[in-house]
Amino acid sequence: MLDANVKAQLKGYLERLVDPIELVASLDDSDKSREMRGLLEDIASVSDRVRLLESGNDKRRPSFSIARVGDSARIHFAGLPMGHEFTSLILALLQASGYAPKIEAEQIEQIKALPGEFRFETYISLSCHNCPDVVQALNTMAALNPNIHHVMIDGALNQAEVAERQIMAVPTVFLNGEVFSQGRMVIEDILAKLDSGAAARDAAKLAEKAAFDVLIVGGGPAASAAAVYSARKGIRTGVVAERFGGQVLDTMAIENLISVPQTDGPKLAKALEQHVKEYDVDIMNLQRAEALIPAEAGNLHEVRLVNGAVLKARSVILATGARWRELNVPGEQAYRGRGVAYCPHCDGPLFKGKRVAVVGGGNSGVEAAIDLAGIVSHVTVLEFGEQLRADAVLQNKLASLPNVTVIKQAQTTEVVGDGNKVSGLVYTDRASGESKKLELEGVFVQIGLLPNTDWLKETIALSKYGEIEIDAKGQTSVPGVFAAGDCTTVPYKQIVIAMGEGSKASLGAFDYLIRSSVAA
Repeated sequence: MLDANVKAQLKGYLERLVDPIELVASLDDSDKSREMRGLLEDIASVSDRVRLLESGNDKRRPSFSIARVGDSARIHFAGLPMGHEFTSLILALLQASGYAPKIEAEQIEQIKALPGEFRFETYISLSCHNCPDVVQALNTMAALNPNIHHVMIDGALNQAEVAERQIMAVPTVFLNGEVFSQGRMVIEDILAKLDSGAAARDAAKLAEKAAFDVLIVGGGPAASAAAVYSARKGIRTGVVAERFGGQVLDTMAIENLISVPQTDGPKLAKALEQHVKEYDVDIMNLQRAEALIPAEAGNLHEVRLVNGAVLKARSVILATGARWRELNVPGEQAYRGRGVAYCPHCDGPLFKGKRVAVVGGGNSGVEAAIDLAGIVSHVTVLEFGEQLRADAVLQNKLASLPNVTVIKQAQTTEVVGDGNKVSGLVYTDRASGESKKLELEGVFVQIGLLPNTDWLKETIALSKYGEIEIDAKGQTSVPGVFAAGDCTTVPYKQIVIAMGEGSKASLGAFDYLIRSSVAA
């Protein structure tokens, strides 16, 4: 199952096992069971601290559990944890043995103190780049608290279960039989939902923080670059982010970041965070800003968070990025996660053999259609304009696919369904004015981005597109408040440009601080 190279690496990892562990497999005569047996045998063969048993009686087959010898199993995999999930497997092996997870000591105590019984089920696809974060977080929690159980379920391998539970987006997490969450989550997110007092405790801690010289709002490439440049100046720097990594976390292949020939979004986001942590930067993650209160008469700028805490700073850099633009038509929100999707890489495998539509004929839309064409039975691309807007090479590839139809001058007007999931899409032919309906089971929305600036509308000058207006130094209409990245009027929303803009805004803020008379 594993090649010699991977087995050698795995052997090195398993030398860190604290106590002996056992893998208990529930198998049948299927090809996937044979693959799983091969994987588990390979794991057991590289460490004498791993024992393999095939005595499992799990209803999901193939599946296996991991537990310290003598302990009850709390970590389960109903599927082959390969691809993006291979790291989840290695971490589960180590943590089940007693290897300490690399999380804050305060979080470990919070997990151990959670009252009640928690049985989590996470439905994933092996092509989903957000799923491993959820799987690893819940596995870690299960390893630390005997009242927490978790099973990763490969949706492609358990299609009947996926259909029965009407799961049309990954990751989808069930807790004690009820839907708990959809989408990427980390341990902090999960604990915030389970521990009702966590938000109030966070707010109290944040409110006690001293004022920053530079407070950066956002967690993407622009914010990371601004943080590094600010910290290197030796000034007190803080980063408050709704999720560190930002939109990069939703990006797959990245091949145009100069000097890095190939990477992916989650890997880049982790590298950004590690780089920022090399410096004395106060990172306040999973915190959403709701208001900017500009300084008056020599006072400090304030940023109020959703949890009620107020952070103060001599200067502020806004780097809140952008989000996927929505259709804003009837049915979109009602069927979000039930046939309406925004990430073809994550959710595409759940539509295997089905008919889907991609709304949008730019690069993102055409790339999504090309990816989906290899999974689904048929893809219809709906383009509002008279021509597709994607690069010629992408259009040529799209035209070569036999199961793709392109409809131009199509304005999507409604997503329809049966009350549980999507059953079709209604669009207007802009040439004839005629309303038409497509019968399908999935709608992937790929129509560009919107800046995350709604919370700033009454405070700062915005363009007609909602972007923050900035000058050559990143200065906004409010003295001492700078901005950078996809939330600004700078053209060409690219990672490498956002990094440069974040650096520039930081230098602009530093120049402002040394030249202004704002009180420290």
